[in-house]
Amino acid sequence: MKIRITTYSTVPRGDVVHAVSLAGALSDRGHDVEVWALSHDGMPFLSEPRVPVRLIPLETDPAESVEERVERGTRALAAALRVASPVQITHAVDPLTAQALLGLRDEGRLPAVIRTIHHVDAFTDPALLEWQRRSIVDVDVRICVSRHWAERVDADFGVGCHVIPNGLESQRFIDCDSTRAHAGAVFGWGTRPAVLAVGGIEARKGSRLLLEAFARARGRLGDDAVLAIAGGGALFDGPEYRDAWWRDANRLGVVVHDAADGPAPPQANVIILGVVAEDQMPTLYRAADVLAFPSTREGFGMVVLEAMASGTPAVVADIPVLREHLTDDVDCVMVSAGDSGPLSNALVSVARDEQLRRRLVRAGAETAARFTWSASADAHEQLYARVLRDFGEPVPVR
Repeated sequence: MKIRITTYSTVPRGDVVHAVSLAGALSDRGHDVEVWALSHDGMPFLSEPRVPVRLIPLETDPAESVEERVERGTRALAAALRVASPVQITHAVDPLTAQALLGLRDEGRLPAVIRTIHHVDAFTDPALLEWQRRSIVDVDVRICVSRHWAERVDADFGVGCHVIPNGLESQRFIDCDSTRAHAGAVFGWGTRPAVLAVGGIEARKGSRLLLEAFARARGRLGDDAVLAIAGGGALFDGPEYRDAWWRDANRLGVVVHDAADGPAPPQANVIILGVVAEDQMPTLYRAADVLAFPSTREGFGMVVLEAMASGTPAVVADIPVLREHLTDDVDCVMVSAGDSGPLSNALVSVARDEQLRRRLVRAGAETAARFTWSASADAHEQLYARVLRDFGEPVPVR
């Protein structure tokens, strides 16, 4: 099959990693796969995908609203795709690119639009709510990466979804040969006790809660403990939450350092790493004593499985998506979402209790091994075959 997968960004967030990893696994099965992505301000993929890539440039306009940014990105992608050669399968992994594909379908250029729904955002803006609704209801075939979101989409929108879990390239995390000390040195904190968060500073990632929990845990973790925050670049990032996070940092008395400004000084308690290339992530997980994942809304939680494959134990929020494949006090420690006290205590326990750590690391490795991109690609391949049977092949339109 000739397959085109579209994604809104080159920043390695969950849905973008999903697009690139799935494309590679489908290519390994003999399919002709390409990834199309919006390239914000010329940013490439930090780790080169194993399939052909088409980047659509989109310059940042700080003055525009989120709605305007979405509309401009949709138009840019649609314009590029309008003159592209036809493919058999067109698959969007996010709402923005789904909108672009829906426009092309309505012009008669595509027989069907497939969309992966990772999670549903809790927008308050009516225009964004309607935009999200269309990207769910109007597509022809829907895939969710968890049963929880398939059930929510059915209940909230009245449409069904196929469930295909994400995969994991476990071996590249297992094969990382960095020791804890070496990995810590690579990222600038050496052997200092380190808590890692991946996902940037964002409301649904529980970033303010984690900052408070870390501040409460510092004295028990060690006076030189550090919280490292990797990632960022969400489509709907706004300044309000980040500004509140910085006010919290000042109130809590933690010293924050942005790695973009150079090596962290010894007095820094919190290090903002920004976006980390995919090929550096195995080393980053090895550089941490514990992964903190207090998200309130997730599609699947690939970050947790990556940490587990790396031998880094995880403290996670007790939310339905994570309960589908994780078990409290077996392969992770789960804490109630929205409460910094239990989160703080769990971070200390996991970081300092060697018996608990060994147990979590052993079970976590077994959990991570259950998920592969090969299995995900196999399920997608079967679904694509049904789509071709039900909707037919595209007819070139001039």
